[in-house]
Amino acid sequence: MQINFRSLAILSAFLFFALAFTWMFAPNILLASWGVDFSDSVGLVGRRGAALYAGIGVMFFSARNAGPSLARSSLIAGFVVTCLILAVLGVFELAMGHAGFRILSAVLIEVALIFAFLYVSRASKSDLQTGSTIR
Repeated sequence: MQINFRSLAILSAFLFFALAFTWMFAPNILLASWGVDFSDSVGLVGRRGAALYAGIGVMFFSARNAGPSLARSSLIAGFVVTCLILAVLGVFELAMGHAGFRILSAVLIEVALIFAFLYVSRASKSDLQTGSTIR
């Protein structure tokens, strides 16, 4: 199966919708799996973050049919930077003892998404140079 922007954008959108729903209505599930205690303050931050996750999901779902363009490249670049920061923070929080080892599952997903989007971005640039229309 070839990875293309459309399938990756749809997968990412649904992943972000699931994260938004979980952070909004059941943040204790993610927190407990990471070994982090739930509190009202953490719930507040989690619910506010849920809005951002929902927005990112909408952006990816809306852009799923976008061809290679500056806008699509910008969306990919922003997402790669976001995932990179999240992955580094996950490892840092684990090293500092603020999170349990299961935070690494989130880190692995973030790193996988980085590589997938970089692959799609590189393939898109190659397609533009060769005149291919595969997205």
